[in-house]
Amino acid sequence: MSDTQYTYLAPCLFGLESVLSGELRRMGAEEIRMTDGRAVFRGGIELLARANIGLRTAERVGILLGTFAARSFTQLFDETVKLPFEAFIGKEDAFPVKGWSLKSGLHSIPDCQSIIKKAVVRRLEQTYGLSWFEESGPVHQIQFSILKDEVSIWLDTSGPGLHKRGYRKNAAEAPIKETLAAGIVDLAHMRGDSAVTDPMCGSGTLLIEAALHAFRIPPGVRRRFAAESWDCFGSAVWQQERQRALEGIRKDASFHATGFDIDAAAVELSGENAAKAGVGKKLTLAVRDIGGFTPAGDRGIVLCNPPYGERMLELQQAEDLYRSMGRVFVPKPGWSYYIISPHEEFESLFGRRAAKRRKLYNGMIKCWLYMYF
Repeated sequence: MSDTQYTYLAPCLFGLESVLSGELRRMGAEEIRMTDGRAVFRGGIELLARANIGLRTAERVGILLGTFAARSFTQLFDETVKLPFEAFIGKEDAFPVKGWSLKSGLHSIPDCQSIIKKAVVRRLEQTYGLSWFEESGPVHQIQFSILKDEVSIWLDTSGPGLHKRGYRKNAAEAPIKETLAAGIVDLAHMRGDSAVTDPMCGSGTLLIEAALHAFRIPPGVRRRFAAESWDCFGSAVWQQERQRALEGIRKDASFHATGFDIDAAAVELSGENAAKAGVGKKLTLAVRDIGGFTPAGDRGIVLCNPPYGERMLELQQAEDLYRSMGRVFVPKPGWSYYIISPHEEFESLFGRRAAKRRKLYNGMIKCWLYMYF
């Protein structure tokens, strides 16, 4: 196994930075630096595989090749050509370029893509002595971000986003992203013996992510990643980290979850998705209205992504639902409620101020996680 240390980059949804930082610390990442919507950290090649397989709140994992200031296309080219692309990209590999630019003089994305591509070709020409690259081999996706003339260039090692766990082929209306659901589960201090309820379970994402967390099932253990096909990394490290991840699963956890929804199709979909995720037997599902909810038992955690009004219901109906939630989600020792909503007046409609609030984003929708305990 190589002792080489790399600098990695992992984007996340805004508001989940502290959760992602905790995940990385537990994985053994070093020199973790958090900024808005991303983590930069250091580690060996085994950490690359471990992060892809095990991170719950990261959107993807990349190898950070360099950061630099660029206020002109000449600077962008000159700085990019200095980066060690040949350490990862072989003479037959594909290396497409994509990215974004914000608050920068280099605002034309197509022009930035073209300049970076030319710089990478120049670098590889010098390395391999070739004037043309067929790009028929494994894909090494080059990503760039430019914020206020500060450029980051990295190689995406994940391929499809890490939120694509493989269990949710279809989703109910207004779904919650898997990485966001995992973040809420972490913020709810889920344990192996927790009892969880989602009374508007939709496609079951919150319940499934809670179960994966409770049993310590790595979210990416069943899928493949782009860097697995790269010649610069052998397959042994991926096999080793998958085995390590499987050995860490906590099969003896007593966790159980209950989900219900007024929509029978949603309940059926939750069951199908849970079965695909391997946690179907840990969920009890039923068709019920939220008015029938009662916090039975000494303790429990309620996770809830109610309809937003703009999508599924008329706003008035959504607000009536929030009032109903306030009536049935009664304060009780040992019970806590975590509700995500974009409605600015949710607390007033619910009837109580939250003990804590946290701003999160479900895709592009700004939401608040209202926490009652």
